[in-house]
Amino acid sequence: MKRRTFLKCLGTSAAAATAAGVVFPTAVGAQSKSDIGACRSIKVTVLSETSWFNNDVFKKDITDGGGASTNQYTVPWNRENSGGYSALIEVEALDGSRRKFLMDTGWNNDWMDYVFQRHGIDKMLASGEIDTLLLSHWHLDHYWGIESTLKHNPKIKIIAPNTHYPEDLQLLKGAEFKVAGAKNTVPHQGELLLVDDKTIHAVVPGLAIKQFDVPILLRVRGENVIYANIQGKGIVTITGCCHPGLLTLYNFAKRNIVGGDQTYGCYGGLHLSLFENWDPKFDDIIKGAQSFKPEKMGCNHCTGWAWAEKAAQSGLPIVKGTDTYKSYPKISSVARGSNVFLTNGDTVIF
Repeated sequence: MKRRTFLKCLGTSAAAATAAGVVFPTAVGAQSKSDIGACRSIKVTVLSETSWFNNDVFKKDITDGGGASTNQYTVPWNRENSGGYSALIEVEALDGSRRKFLMDTGWNNDWMDYVFQRHGIDKMLASGEIDTLLLSHWHLDHYWGIESTLKHNPKIKIIAPNTHYPEDLQLLKGAEFKVAGAKNTVPHQGELLLVDDKTIHAVVPGLAIKQFDVPILLRVRGENVIYANIQGKGIVTITGCCHPGLLTLYNFAKRNIVGGDQTYGCYGGLHLSLFENWDPKFDDIIKGAQSFKPEKMGCNHCTGWAWAEKAAQSGLPIVKGTDTYKSYPKISSVARGSNVFLTNGDTVIF
């Protein structure tokens, strides 16, 4: 598959997602807005945003494996290039109490074991301090590291999109896909709550999940987006990859969530200039984001440094990261000194 064809497949998926996003407000919020409550603050710790370390190697794996629309479970991935996406979310309630959630569980188990140990996630899982995993979507870099979570608590509650394929649940129950290098030796024994695209699912006061059923790269569908309502500040979106599109998510909140008229910010992958390529529509997204007047925008992973740097130059409030990522054993080949990414080990508070 030539580079132009590969990027065209990515563009087709993004365009379909954007088009699909137009119908969501009608489907969910035709009658009244949902009140998800409010919380005092949200703290996000970046455990790992480096799902892979070299873009060229990742793209070659996809091309050699059959292209952008192929089944991710049939691709012989380069294990040395695999890392994972995962974050720790700490919710401070209005009464001052706190609750911790794990968002996504990475890809390479060796990498995720290291990351979890470094941040004490392994102990939090084992003690029950973290009792819920919020899975954004079923992509390999967000989900295939599931063993690294289950080995510490096989009964953890998992909230995930209902758009899974048979292989996804097979892996969860304990399966191995030798060609792809995916395996899980610790079957899940806890509750699996599957979220559809028709409702806004409340998690705790001020924190809710909305599933957007959009087509995604590598035969994956649907992404769970976390909406947080920070008292006196407004709505924050927390995403794995933001496949539905940032402006779609902001517009959805505005039309369907009490308090959604006020945008506070975002955290996560924003699926823009994914492989550091530029498209004129990215300039339009910058202008669109400016119209919502966010106060904080934390981005990384599939955002692309090119977009984050240009967004920062335009005046968008991009939260700068640190050089902590350099102390990790592997580093992204595209990381830059501009620090426009919240990279491994960084935090942001809303």
